[in-house]
Amino acid sequence: MSMTIHVDIVSAEAEIFSGTATMVFAPAVMGEVGILPRHAPLLTRLRPGEIRVIKADNEEETFYVSGGMLEIQPHSVTVLSDTALRAHDIDEAAALEAKTRAEQAMQDRKSDVDYAQAERELAEAVAQLRALQNIRKKVNR
Repeated sequence: MSMTIHVDIVSAEAEIFSGTATMVFAPAVMGEVGILPRHAPLLTRLRPGEIRVIKADNEEETFYVSGGMLEIQPHSVTVLSDTALRAHDIDEAAALEAKTRAEQAMQDRKSDVDYAQAERELAEAVAQLRALQNIRKKVNR
């Protein structure tokens, strides 16, 4: 009996990851989920955040997703997201700039900027920055 689960992480542009894992952590809208092989089937939305994949060789890979859908089957996990990146590919300067722009748009009540859109952009920028922070913590251990 295999104690791994197949994982596919796909963005609108490309397949970001395809491989086997012993565990996956994902930011579902109702909270983080931990997925082991033979997990019960589940389909849920994702919020912006980190996907952590513990590969069969016990190495951990971290990915950023802007949200999307998570499908879990007993032997596979599929993540579909408009934007998905390996965490080390995140542009920190661009994320900080996006965070500042979104915060300003939310404070400027006279702006014609859609408040919900600014809120989404802020959540994505904060999630990218958090993914970078977590990677740096792991590297510095």
